[in-house]
Amino acid sequence: MIIAGYLASVLIGISLGLIGGGGSILTVPVMVYLFGIEATRATVYSLFVVGLTSATGSVSYFRKGMADMRTALVFGLPSVAAVFTTRTWIVPAIPAHIATIGGFAITKDMLLMLLFAVLMIFASASMIRKGKGEPETTEQGGYNYPVLVGQGLFVGTLTGLIGAGGGFLIIPALVNLLKMPMKKAVGTSLVIIAINSGTGFLFSLSRTVINWPLLLSVAAIAITGILVGSRMAVRIDGKKLKPAFGWFVLIMGIYILIKETLLK
Repeated sequence: MIIAGYLASVLIGISLGLIGGGGSILTVPVMVYLFGIEATRATVYSLFVVGLTSATGSVSYFRKGMADMRTALVFGLPSVAAVFTTRTWIVPAIPAHIATIGGFAITKDMLLMLLFAVLMIFASASMIRKGKGEPETTEQGGYNYPVLVGQGLFVGTLTGLIGAGGGFLIIPALVNLLKMPMKKAVGTSLVIIAINSGTGFLFSLSRTVINWPLLLSVAAIAITGILVGSRMAVRIDGKKLKPAFGWFVLIMGIYILIKETLLK
């Protein structure tokens, strides 16, 4: 299972580099089911891996002028505030044992994995629709600040709660709201994910026991993957791969739902 976990870590990076998202929603399942880490700690590990990997991948986009730092700040600052609030107060406030219904115990880890499964299914639906709502455009529109701030708060809350970078939400927002070209949206998304995930990890560090050798090895492999994905993005249209990746994410989401409810 550990070897499978390292192989999956490559896919995390390739996905982030190629389509600007998707990798983050694989990281927690990889940590939980392949490396045997409890869900609460896995969300913290995910923040580190996704944050460091996205930061590395964003460098090449930034050098090519395909990362809008102004947008990243408008979107990212409210996201950071939401991440801080979620990781500092909301996640610690969730009890380890939430409820027992008909002899079925609902725990904090189970709740986080169920939320993650729902997120994966939702994300897969947007990926399977072949780029619908993500038109290529060369003329960027004006800034809709209230909507961008609202999206930032929502994505930041998700990031803080379940360790997902939210690229599948960020990219449609950038393309549809700002009419940003797809490749520039991918680069900007990586910057935002890096900011959100990196700060989320720092906010959680004092309350989490970290297996640094494992975490650094997974991050190193994922970084290798994002470098490969970034190079592939020059030659391959990421939107063409989104449907296939979406079906994979859908299957994973359904598997998590079944495993956390019926197979307990």
